[in-house]
Amino acid sequence: MARGKIQIKRIENQTNRQVTYSKRRNGLFKKARELTVLCDAKVSIIMISMSGKLHEYISPSLCTKQLFDQYQKALNIDLWSSHYEQMQDQLKKLRDVNRALRKEIRQRMGESLNDLSLEQLTELIEDVDSSLKLIRERKYKVISNQIETHKKKVRNVEEIHRNLLLECEARQEDPYGLVDHEGGDYNSVLGFPNGGPRILAMRYDPDQHHHPHHNHLQSGGGSDLTTFTLLE
Repeated sequence: MARGKIQIKRIENQTNRQVTYSKRRNGLFKKARELTVLCDAKVSIIMISMSGKLHEYISPSLCTKQLFDQYQKALNIDLWSSHYEQMQDQLKKLRDVNRALRKEIRQRMGESLNDLSLEQLTELIEDVDSSLKLIRERKYKVISNQIETHKKKVRNVEEIHRNLLLECEARQEDPYGLVDHEGGDYNSVLGFPNGGPRILAMRYDPDQHHHPHHNHLQSGGGSDLTTFTLLE
């Protein structure tokens, strides 16, 4: 069954348009390969899709430079000269822009003002004032950020100081943690024997009040007096 004729016009559906492009591109490249083999022809096809992607087919015995050289020879034109002229024109425009920018910078620094008219000087003053305003705003913003950062650091230090004070107050009754308030097994005494700072911890017998004659410190291996050296 023969296929119906397709009306040649732009395909509105983007997906269908891309599928058609891919199928017909492959068909063209296939025909180009056949021409290259059957007829010993030099064939080149360059295609750019709607998404800007480049597809090309060049006969294996041909390179891109040779193709353009033969194209120029066949049409008797010079593609490279025209391209070079375009590049020179673009370079000249860029140099003019660079020259104008350098001159504007010198004028903002107070130089090269002799050639300016009164109107141009007025515009320059307004531009400088606007630039100074933006610079001041940026400067004040930076200073404000630095002040806020400093305030945060101060608040952190104050919080650490308050915590330390609370910790010191909590240790006022038992600064060295030697007294067991719950068990009631130890009493502690702070002394400085032999000229050095020491902590003397004495164990007492809960039944001492029943044996008054035992109210003395014993020496030897079973001594109830323990001495701890303070950390310096």
